[in-house]
Amino acid sequence: MNNNFTIRDAGLEDLPRIVEIYNSTIASRQVTADLEPVSVDSRVRWYNEHSPDFRPLWVLEDKGTIIAWLSFQSFYGRPAYNATAEISIYIDQEHRARGIGSFLIQKALEASPGLGLRTLLGFVFGHNEPSLALLRKYGFEEWANLPQVAELDGVERDLIIVGRKV
Repeated sequence: MNNNFTIRDAGLEDLPRIVEIYNSTIASRQVTADLEPVSVDSRVRWYNEHSPDFRPLWVLEDKGTIIAWLSFQSFYGRPAYNATAEISIYIDQEHRARGIGSFLIQKALEASPGLGLRTLLGFVFGHNEPSLALLRKYGFEEWANLPQVAELDGVERDLIIVGRKV
């Protein structure tokens, strides 16, 4: 792993780069259910749902440039689920397949107890084998399969929910 990597809480000034990385994944129809690029303005509310001590949003920098991000998102939005969070990882196209996803998952697992989290979830398209394999590598198991609940360019796709106790 590159020693120049730093992970930190995202600031609002990072949102344009976070959105840029997110939007770069849309065309593949493998990572997100958005079909068109999102705007920075449309993601401000999402950004504001994060906080360093409850639902962090982290950026990973290489020599001062954001190359990936990870978010912890509340699951189902009710207090009884406060110890459960969905994690999402997005990596700049030029930096994929270099161990960054593994690095971020490991950091998320290490941070979870301090955030009051006992369960982590991932929501992954069934045809996104690289992401499913990465999560399985860290002990996530398939907890649900929602068959053909998404439609991407006329193709119905499964949503797999993976989970892991922390």
